[in-house]
Amino acid sequence: MSEHTSGQVPEHAALELRGLRRTFGEKVAVHDMDLVVPPGSFYGVVGPNGAGKTTALSMAVGLLRPSAGRALVHGVDVWADPVEAKRRLGVLPDGLALPERLTGGELLTYWGRFRRMPRDVVAARTAELLRVLELEEAEALGTLVGEYSTGMRKKIGLATALLHTPRVLVLDEPYEAVDPVSARVLTRILRRFTAAGGSVVVSSHVMALVEQLCDRVAIVVRGQVAAAGTLDEVRGGSSLEDRFVDLVGAPEVAEEELAWIAG
Repeated sequence: MSEHTSGQVPEHAALELRGLRRTFGEKVAVHDMDLVVPPGSFYGVVGPNGAGKTTALSMAVGLLRPSAGRALVHGVDVWADPVEAKRRLGVLPDGLALPERLTGGELLTYWGRFRRMPRDVVAARTAELLRVLELEEAEALGTLVGEYSTGMRKKIGLATALLHTPRVLVLDEPYEAVDPVSARVLTRILRRFTAAGGSVVVSSHVMALVEQLCDRVAIVVRGQVAAAGTLDEVRGGSSLEDRFVDLVGAPEVAEEELAWIAG
């Protein structure tokens, strides 16, 4: 029975890329990429430097206009209806730029007001996020975001992504420069988010981290998805790192090369 005659409306993908393409002059950074992130999944996107994963995710969340193709968040086209799409999205982009002369609490307060959230809701969520993400002490000391460590900036960036209760989180290297204790806190938060029906898309270079966190994964090579599916499907009986190297290729270092480093 077809979906049109069954009386049931099919569930939209949490995030869907259809023929997404981006060129910079003669260079094709993302080449007609297709990707489907199911609702409730913890999805890892991995690839070598320059593979196009950050460019693709930037297009997916409305930060970079695609040369062709579409990106949809729960069925809403990011570029045709950006306001509605961004209500459903929480984003931690690569190289996140934050206001340097605000405290973390002030940043979250302004962020909530920009989104026209009620003041009391913003205040309650700000206090809770600062506490859970272990930024209360910095706030009490009046520490400005410009004085935050890289790990602290990642955490306040995640707080801004969570504040408006999105349905999909897209996080570029969220664990970079985060200490092990804080990493556990982030993981608990993200697992709670997916357990409640949210979807998380994480870009990372750390294969072990992706294997630990994600139930699905895509390997991006030269602007295209080379493999995608459940973690076990993509690994194919080996480790994710081995599968990654098989698809990407690794340069051989001849025995006589760099012989001088051994003294």
